[in-house]
Amino acid sequence: MERDEPRHRILSEPARASALAPFRIRNYRFQWPADLLTSWAFEMETLILGWYVLVETGSVLLLTLFASLSYIGTLIAPMLGVVGDRIGHRDLLAMMRATYAVLSGTLMALALTGYLSPLYVLIIVAIMGLVRLSDIGVRGALVATIMPHDQLIGAISVSRTTMDTARIAGALSGVGLFAALGMGPAYVAIVSLYIASTLLTLCVVAPSKPHPIDEAADSVLGRSSMRDLKEGMAYVWTTPRMRAAIWIAFLANLTAYPLSNGLLPYIAREIYGTNQAGLGYLSASFAIGSLVGSILLSLIGGIRVARLMIASTVVWYATLLVFAQMQSVPSAIACLMLAGFSQSLAMISIAVILMRTASEHFRGRVMGVRMLAIYSLPLGLLAAGSLIGEIGFAATGTLYAATGLALMLAIVLHWRADLWHLHAPANAK
Repeated sequence: MERDEPRHRILSEPARASALAPFRIRNYRFQWPADLLTSWAFEMETLILGWYVLVETGSVLLLTLFASLSYIGTLIAPMLGVVGDRIGHRDLLAMMRATYAVLSGTLMALALTGYLSPLYVLIIVAIMGLVRLSDIGVRGALVATIMPHDQLIGAISVSRTTMDTARIAGALSGVGLFAALGMGPAYVAIVSLYIASTLLTLCVVAPSKPHPIDEAADSVLGRSSMRDLKEGMAYVWTTPRMRAAIWIAFLANLTAYPLSNGLLPYIAREIYGTNQAGLGYLSASFAIGSLVGSILLSLIGGIRVARLMIASTVVWYATLLVFAQMQSVPSAIACLMLAGFSQSLAMISIAVILMRTASEHFRGRVMGVRMLAIYSLPLGLLAAGSLIGEIGFAATGTLYAATGLALMLAIVLHWRADLWHLHAPANAK
C-alpha cells in the first residue's frame, strides 16, 4: 500500500486522530474527489427531477414512484458486488459513472430541446436506478481495499462527507440553477460532474484483484457468478454481527429515510408551503448535521462501534418522531440537523462493522448484500405515499418512526451478545 509521506517521518510522528490522515494515501486523494463530484451530481439530479415530477403531475404518489425507481437496483446489487470482486472495484466504479454521464446527457438533450416529459424522466431514472444505488457499496469496498486497517474508520468517515457536502452544496446549487436558468442548463452542470468523476476514478491505481477467476474450475462464468453470490449471502447470514447490522440498515431504509429523503419535496411544498429554495434548505439542514457527525467520528478514536450504532439509531428515530409534528420550516430544520447527525453515526458504524468483519475477497459481495437492504426504501416510500393520502403526513411520520424504533430495539435485544456486550468483536476498538 503506497504512502506519499517518507517512512521515517510517519514512524516518528506521534499517533493522533486526524481527519486529513487518509489523504496521505495517493489513491484516496483521487477517489475522494471522484466520490464527491458523483454525490453532488446525484443530489442535484434527485432534487431537480423530484421537484419537476411533483410540479408537472401534482401527485405525491408519482413523486414516491419517482423516488422508488432510484432504488430498484437493490435487486442486482449483490451481483454487482460479485462483478466488483472479479474485475476490480475501481474498474466497476468507473464504468458505472460513465453510465450516469450517458443517461444524464440524454435528459439534458431532452430538456434543452423541449421534449422532456415526466414519462421520459421516470423511464431514464428507472434505468439509472439499476446501477446508481450500488455506487455507495462499491466505493466503500474500494476504500476498504486501498486503506490500511487501522485507518478504516477515519477513511470511511471522511468518505461519508462526500454525500453530506452534496446534500448541502449540491442541493442549494442544484435548485438554484434550476430556478434561475431552467432544467437544461442545470443538467449541463450535472453531466460535467459525472464526466469529471469518471476521469478521477480512472486515476486510482487499481489494486490487484482479490478474487481471481480460476478458468479451469470455473469455465462457465454465469454458474461461477451465482456460486460466488450464494457464498457471499451465506457469509453474511452466518456471521451474527453482520446479519444484525444488515437488519438495522434494512429497517432504517424502510421507516427512517422516507421521511428525510424521498418525501422532502412533498413536505416542503404541501406542509410548509415553500418553494425550491425552501426544499434546498430542508435538504441541506439534514446534510449539515450528517457532515458534522462524519467529521466528528473521523477525529475520535477508540469507539465501541456497535454501541454507537445502537445509540445513534435510537436518537435518529426519536428526532423523526418530533419532526413529524413540526409545523414551521425553522423547527423542521433543527430536527433535520439532529436527524442527519445521528444518521451519519449510525450508517458509518454499520459500514465499519461490515468492512472490519469481511475478509478481503468477500468485501464486494458483503457490500452488495448491504445494498440489497436498501430495497426496503422504495417499499417504505410507496407505502408512505398511500398512507399520507389516507391519514396525513403527521400520522404517517409518527407511525413510521415509532414502528422503526420498536423493531430496532427488538433487533438489539435478539443480538445483544454480538452488539452490546463490551467485549463483543463488533465493539473492538
